[in-house]
Amino acid sequence: MPKYILFDTETTGNQESDRIIQIGAMIVHDKTNIEIIDELCSTPVPISIEAMEVHNITPELLLGKEPFSQTTFAQKIEEHNQSENYLIAHNISFDLGMLQKEGFENHYTLIDTFRCAKHLLPDSPSHRLQYLRYALELYHTEQTEANKLGVTIKAHDAIGDVLVMKLLLSRLVILAKEQYVGENAMGKLAQLTQTPVMIKTFKFGKYKGREVADIAKEDVKYLKWMQTNMELDEDLAFTLGYYLA
Repeated sequence: MPKYILFDTETTGNQESDRIIQIGAMIVHDKTNIEIIDELCSTPVPISIEAMEVHNITPELLLGKEPFSQTTFAQKIEEHNQSENYLIAHNISFDLGMLQKEGFENHYTLIDTFRCAKHLLPDSPSHRLQYLRYALELYHTEQTEANKLGVTIKAHDAIGDVLVMKLLLSRLVILAKEQYVGENAMGKLAQLTQTPVMIKTFKFGKYKGREVADIAKEDVKYLKWMQTNMELDEDLAFTLGYYLA
């Protein structure tokens, strides 16, 4: 039976030099056997003030903690690192990138709940985890789930975010079954993770809220400017490339 490893990291910041300082994870062996991992780890990289503002982890909390390589999570993620198992995160490119800085080489099948939500909930104004927590009313059942697993829910805390992500994953499985009838839901989520999303509307800028297709007809120069001058995520780059082709 495949294992499902849902995880989240908190870090010293979001620059190339930054590193992991907290890991939250759930290793789902089956419905009744779920391992919970909630660990702080040390790093020589200083924590930025901006990062502390988000996750409230200060240098004092890391005193005496082992480095990432000696955490339980580091051992477990290597132990199950096979393609029949699933590694799952919200915006997995960021968290996987952080693991790769620690020497991790991925062999899991990946599921990104962020990209899957963009595919399956295309009309949602946002696909951030905390937005979906409330938009999908996941908060109604999260405390029951937290009590069952012995988890404390806090926004921007690794294990708290993993619990919300677990509830989101269950909802995405339901949506995948509804929208792709007859297909294996987890396999479909893995496929959607590897498929760029066609963005329908601009979420920022002077055309915020407008349809990309309409702007492609009205102001194609703006799309060309974005493509040349902005750092675009994969989905927006794919969308602009489609219309500019």
